Parts: sequence; C-alpha cells; structure tokens
Amino acid sequence: MEISLRNQVAVVTGGSSGIGSGIAKSLASAGATVIVNHSSERSRDEAQAVLKEITDAGGKGITYQCDVSKEDQVVKMFEDTVSQFGTVDILINNAGIQKDSKFTEMTLDQWNAVIGVNLTGQFLCAREAIKEFLRRGIDPSRSVACGKIIHISSVHEIIPWAGHANYASSKGAIRMLMQTLAQEYGANKIRVNSICPGAIQTPINKDAWSTPEALNSLLHLIPYDRIGQPEDIGNLAAFLASDLADYITGTSIFVDGGMTTFESFSTGG
Repeated sequence: MEISLRNQVAVVTGGSSGIGSGIAKSLASAGATVIVNHSSERSRDEAQAVLKEITDAGGKGITYQCDVSKEDQVVKMFEDTVSQFGTVDILINNAGIQKDSKFTEMTLDQWNAVIGVNLTGQFLCAREAIKEFLRRGIDPSRSVACGKIIHISSVHEIIPWAGHANYASSKGAIRMLMQTLAQEYGANKIRVNSICPGAIQTPINKDAWSTPEALNSLLHLIPYDRIGQPEDIGNLAAFLASDLADYITGTSIFVDGGMTTFESFSTGG
C-alpha cells in the first residue's frame, strides 16, 4: 500500500523547523511539491536547509516567507503559489508560537501574538486554500478529493495547561474551526482534519527534554515511554493528505504516545 501525493502541491506553514519540517519532508517523499513556509528573515536559513534535504532526496519545492497572522501576506502567498504551480491541493496549517505566562501576569500583547499566529493564521490560510479548492474543483488526476486541510493542533485542545492560557485557548478553538470547516465543505469533497501532537522533540519545547532529569519527568506523562519525533507527525500527515484517507474528515487524531490517557492515574491517581 503506497501513500502517493504525486502531482499535488502542498503549503506547509511553519515548515522551517520542528513538526513543520518533519511534515514537509514526509509530504515531499510521497511525491508532493512542497512550499516550505517560514515567518521571517531569521528563519530563512532553516527553511533553505529543509528544502535542501527535500531536493537532495529527489523531492521538489520552494521556500516562501510569510507571516500567517498578516492577511495581505497570506493572500499573496496563495496567489504566488497558484501562479507558479497552478493550484494548491493540500494545506498543512502548522505555524504556531508560545508566549507563556502566569495568567494574571499575561499581557494583551502575549495573548494577541499567540492567538494571531495559532488561530487567526489558521483561519486566513484555510480561507485562501478553500477558495482555491473551489475554484479548481475536483481533478481526478490529482486526488479524489477537491482539497485537503490538516490543522496542527495539540493535546492541549482537550488538556488544560496552567501558565499557557493563550496557547491552550488557541488549540481548543482550532478544534471547532476544523470541525466547522469539515461540516461546511464536506459536500464539496474538501476534507479537513486535525493532528494533535503530544510531546514532540522540537526546539519549541527544548526545556522539557534537553536534560536527563527533564526528559525523565516528561516520560512520566507518556505511557509509551518515549518522546515523539517530527516524523511521527509527518507520517500521519502524509496519510491524511492521501486518497487512502478519503473517508476521514472532521476528526482530531492524537499522536501522543498515550498522553491523553492521563498516565498519572495509572497507579490509581
């Protein structure tokens, strides 16, 4: 059984590092042309490094700088992608940030920054993707679906997280955004799902795994007793974007080593 994304174009937001880079490489290995989005000049080299890995392995793609919280930049990214590649088939709504703070000390700027990227960014990119899917319609030479959107959420769409109210709120809202889009555009054969990672070894959570003591503490939350890797998410993303997953829409899939079974209760709480 082969996962094939040949002849398809995928936009991966936040594709320059972490989970996004893992997804970009997995989609490219399945045959997709991948737009590796990055947010600023500071992340340009990282994006270029991801693209080099893709092309060295025989894949295709480009890098594209765009702050997904800015409407004009998102519109232009999709316009430029369609102009260069003809269309967009797959959107991976991955870009995300954290601005952690005790709730009573959280500033409005911290709140707005996280909501702007994690939620508004997913809204803007999904809106432009769906417009393009509907413009193109179903092309059986590409996919049996009209288009595929995969939101990258988190276990914290259902697990509260003290000290991270802005982040957890953004992820809880992504669940409703995803389900609403799946409901609204299912008849158009647009599939929309979420992947909800648990602890994945990426720069955003380095403090949680960078020392043996921190990693051991983290593993107490994970029944499967290992930290996840970006390719764990990438492998699922490639499957969900493929025709093998054509009857899957409107669902959140947790990739967390069992974290959502609440390991702390394994001995009775």
